[in-house]
Amino acid sequence: MIKAIIKKSPQEASDGEGGGGDTGMIPQETAPVPALPKKTKQPKECFLIQPKETKEDATKTRKRRKKKITDVLAKSEPKPGTPEDLQKMMKDYYSSSRSVIELEELNLPDSCFLKANDLTHSLSSYLKEICPKWVKLRKNHNEKKSVLMLIICSSALRALELIRSMTAFRGDSKVMKLFAKHIKVQEQVKLLEKRVVHLGVGTPGRIKELIKQGGLNLNPLKFLVFDWNWRDQKLRRMMDIPEIRKEAFELLEMGVLSLCKSQSLKLGLF
Repeated sequence: MIKAIIKKSPQEASDGEGGGGDTGMIPQETAPVPALPKKTKQPKECFLIQPKETKEDATKTRKRRKKKITDVLAKSEPKPGTPEDLQKMMKDYYSSSRSVIELEELNLPDSCFLKANDLTHSLSSYLKEICPKWVKLRKNHNEKKSVLMLIICSSALRALELIRSMTAFRGDSKVMKLFAKHIKVQEQVKLLEKRVVHLGVGTPGRIKELIKQGGLNLNPLKFLVFDWNWRDQKLRRMMDIPEIRKEAFELLEMGVLSLCKSQSLKLGLF
């Protein structure tokens, strides 16, 4: 025989075993209570909250770039150059390659510097102030392959501007362009050999080359003026341009410093 096994619910088991006795009623089979469906979790929209960017994070993520001289100068007010500026710049330039004794040899006495431009002068008015006896000086000058005054600037275009702006000062003086643009160095050497020149305006690189080739003698030179305060379109002064600064300092060492120390040559910053 097959015995039917009737599975009691927990409640029925408890009623049967709890001592309540048989009530005489036939237990009815109750339908199982369907289980409540589990609440399905609705997908939530996910919003990625971007963390606030701090200044430190911004500087890290931002592409690092070197500070340009233009950025520095744009925030600074123009200040007239001083002899101390030139001296300090020379020492900084040579500090890594020269000994302390060699750096001291670059020092120039204050007496060799002319009054610097205070940014109120035109070139003609400045030259008249530093050289009031120019007419007499140029009349006594008759040596070829030399000049009485050199004006050093950063480019050929700037040299042409300076020549045009010094008309009131130069008078009948012979002026020569001493830059490389459209003029070969040999042509300039021949011109200096043929005639007497009072004023030379040009770039340090070309003037250096003329000295090397024997076309320009510095001994009769009385004044050397740097176009110090003028700024180009990028707000750079001539000494802010590395290649110009290098050539200018090399020019100073090609006899200019020794002439300054002997008091025969004066330096000016326009």
